[in-house]
Amino acid sequence: MAADARRKRTWRRRRIALAVLALLLSYATPKILALFRTPGAMVTSENHMERPIFSFWVNGFWGGNLFANGGGGIMCCSKFEGDTVKVTWILDMTKQQQIQGAVEERHEVQLSLPQRGPHDQYLHVRFDPGNKVRLGWSPDLFSPFEPRPTKAVSESSEAQ
Repeated sequence: MAADARRKRTWRRRRIALAVLALLLSYATPKILALFRTPGAMVTSENHMERPIFSFWVNGFWGGNLFANGGGGIMCCSKFEGDTVKVTWILDMTKQQQIQGAVEERHEVQLSLPQRGPHDQYLHVRFDPGNKVRLGWSPDLFSPFEPRPTKAVSESSEAQ
């Protein structure tokens, strides 16, 4: 009788251990897989053209719209994989440009996707005059196309 009770306790412990193991695996598997995946990226943009951009897309992911000679916001989040991306944009016009006869234009270009560093979170899309587009990665919102500031300016020195 004692052997039978011992066997039942052993099987009960094994079932509990298997249940705990199954719960741990179901919790840990997505976490472990996430470590090996490249996370999505945020898209930010700047427009250095004289015309506003009505809308633009990077591989079909909407990036927003931009004022003429202005910066854009941040759109979150999309995965950019592969060696190339397709950037599509529609040039809009200001009221003054419309009066002067400008028309809405749609453009599209295939660009090579720059190499992404381990800490890069932002894909910067820069529209230059002549409908030229540049792409660059950065770990923060500082543009990869401009020199980075060497040090931060303190508020107390600005007030003086």
